[in-house]
Amino acid sequence: MIDPDGYRPNVGIVLMHPDGRLFWARRVHRDGWQFPQGGMNTDETPIEAMYRELREETGLLPEHVEVLGATPGWLRYRLPQRAIRRNDRLVCIGQKQVWFLLRLTGQESDLRLDTTDKPEFDHWRWVDFWYPLEHVVIFKRGVYSSALRHLAPFARHVAGALAVPAPGPDPRQQGSWSRPRARPRPTGQPVRGGSDTPTN
Repeated sequence: MIDPDGYRPNVGIVLMHPDGRLFWARRVHRDGWQFPQGGMNTDETPIEAMYRELREETGLLPEHVEVLGATPGWLRYRLPQRAIRRNDRLVCIGQKQVWFLLRLTGQESDLRLDTTDKPEFDHWRWVDFWYPLEHVVIFKRGVYSSALRHLAPFARHVAGALAVPAPGPDPRQQGSWSRPRARPRPTGQPVRGGSDTPTN
């Protein structure tokens, strides 16, 4: 499903540990790390698509999470030219997304990346709230900044100001992202069956 402007409707998921850290996952057979996300089907609302993607990409069910907030309207990013498939009948130039902030209410053992025939991720870890802005692929950083800035107050209400400090300058208007460091946190863990602890 692609809209008349060439954007594919999509949902993004920011899964938060109760202490404020975020679920950060590595794509299968790639070096890229990101939040769970996926396209919407024509018969789905954003929240229906979110729960489907959550189950497919993390193994979590609705009873394992609490929805804390969502971004209003669509956030858009364009794909780099090399990623646009010009030979397709409908050319997709990017994604338009609604982002949801979820708090994990289940156990870490409920997280499973191997519940589908084609898993999206092969490792995951917990990271500081603003960490993804420095480490996601460049063309997604504007959307990640908008989403996290909107969702931060919801996260701060649950995890506190130390876990979710005020953001630094908006990277879309500054040369680089910078902010005061939050208190040290554990580095996370590999996915079930993994043999190492991923690092970036």
